[in-house]
Amino acid sequence: MAEVTVNMHKAKTELSKLVARALAGEEIVLTRNGKPVVRLVPILQKRVPGSARGLIWVGPDFDDPLPEEILRDFEGG
Repeated sequence: MAEVTVNMHKAKTELSKLVARALAGEEIVLTRNGKPVVRLVPILQKRVPGSARGLIWVGPDFDDPLPEEILRDFEGG
């Protein structure tokens, strides 16, 4: 999503709406005299172990050695 820039006066009158937009993933920047001063961002929630169970698949070859050509790329050869 694009960054949304809002002046301080508008932010005071529409704070609840701006918070909702930030929680929905929008990047909200508050300005004073046309200059950015604050970014409104949500506080991240604590991680819940196991919440992605069933959404991620790891192939049976995950731990297999990498092919030589890929190893050379990593090692700068």
